[in-house]
Amino acid sequence: MSDDLKLVRLVPEPITKAGFAPFGQVMAPIEDGVLFGPDDAQLVLDQGTPRFYVMRLYQRGLVFRRITRHAQVTQCLAALGGHDWLLGVCAPIDPDDPAEKPDPTRVRAFSIPGNVAVKLHRGTWHAGPYFQAAQIDFANLELSDTNDVDHDSCEFDKEYGLSFEFKV
Repeated sequence: MSDDLKLVRLVPEPITKAGFAPFGQVMAPIEDGVLFGPDDAQLVLDQGTPRFYVMRLYQRGLVFRRITRHAQVTQCLAALGGHDWLLGVCAPIDPDDPAEKPDPTRVRAFSIPGNVAVKLHRGTWHAGPYFQAAQIDFANLELSDTNDVDHDSCEFDKEYGLSFEFKV
C-alpha cells in the first residue's frame, strides 16, 4: 500500500434487516411453502436476461480501494457451504446519474453469516465479498451482461487518497 493513502478501518456490523435496509435486503432462511411477501428479494431484472451462477472467489486480503455499482439491476449474493463473509457498501444517491460517486464517509461494512443471502438495491455501491477462507463459492444473481455494460467503479485510492480495511 502506498504511504500517501489514508487507511480507513471499518468494523463490520452484524447484518440485520434494519441496518442493511439502505443498501438492500437480508434474506434469512424461511420455511418451505411460505408465500411470496415483503421479506423476499424485491428484484429488478427487467433490463435483460437474468443470470444465476456460482462464482468462485479466492481470498484477497481484507483491504479494498475500489467500490462498484450496478445501476440497472439488483444483485443477490450468498456464500455456499455456510461460510461467513464481509461486504463493504455505500447507499446509492441516484442510480440513474452516471456521474454519481459514492461518499467515502458513508461506507459501511457488514459481517454476513453463511446461511444468509443479500439483495443489493439497484445502484448500491459494494466492495466484496471478502472473507478469510482460502476460497468460497458464491451464488450470484444479476443480468447476463452486468459485468460488461452495467459496472461503474470508483477508485478510492485515486479519487480520494483512501483505502479501506475490514477490521476483524
